[in-house]
Amino acid sequence: MSERARPRLLASSTGITLVLLAAPALALDAFEIQVYDGTANAPGVAGLELHANHVFSGSRTATPPELAPDGQSHFTFEPSYGLLPFLELGGYFQTALRADGQFDYAGTKLRAKLVLPSPPQHVRLGVNLEVSLLPRSYDAERWGTELRPIAAYEDERWLFAINPILDFSYTGPDARKGPAFEPAAMAKLKLASLVGVGLEYYAAFGPLGHLASAHEQQHYLFEAADLLAVEKLELNVGVGEGLTPASNSWVGKMILGYSFE
Repeated sequence: MSERARPRLLASSTGITLVLLAAPALALDAFEIQVYDGTANAPGVAGLELHANHVFSGSRTATPPELAPDGQSHFTFEPSYGLLPFLELGGYFQTALRADGQFDYAGTKLRAKLVLPSPPQHVRLGVNLEVSLLPRSYDAERWGTELRPIAAYEDERWLFAINPILDFSYTGPDARKGPAFEPAAMAKLKLASLVGVGLEYYAAFGPLGHLASAHEQQHYLFEAADLLAVEKLELNVGVGEGLTPASNSWVGKMILGYSFE
């Protein structure tokens, strides 16, 4: 091999290696940072939510065609409608404000939430089914399918919920080993029926049959608060810290909703 060819071969090999290492990167849903608590609109009742979040400090690199999340703001409009006592239909219209100031359309999602009509006291059970079509700059896999089981417990003082989410859109090297496991959970304490304060947790572990290594997984812990004092109005705010090298360092989020009863 000639001396001139060696640097070129080394550069090419390094670039290919970096691409291969980046390819299986995991990602949480950047547009809907929420733990479902098993509630649903009553039949004939419509609702509207605005999900807004901002990555204050995050990764500045991404595998093309996806964009690096650092400095991005996301705005998602979510209309919903109670069709049956056990069925709520909804959708998402996603937009993004990039760090360079450009405003983007960021995809559409449709969902169906089924809940247990007569659960045991203080307990709510359900499942949310979702299909999405996103631009490649925000999800290289474009089409997505999510199954979100829901289990919650709520009394006068406490609210606990867990969503062991399965993402069937994962197409990384271990995709044949099952859907990606992306659980979410929360624990909130109610203060005089005015606000609920507590923690929300979100994670991306990788395929169920072959979990990613610890430094490739994403884990977030949000300190969050919910407004409880205003009927029909929903307000959730939180600040989250990334707990692993693959996570964004700081993320702020807000959910503002209204029920048109």
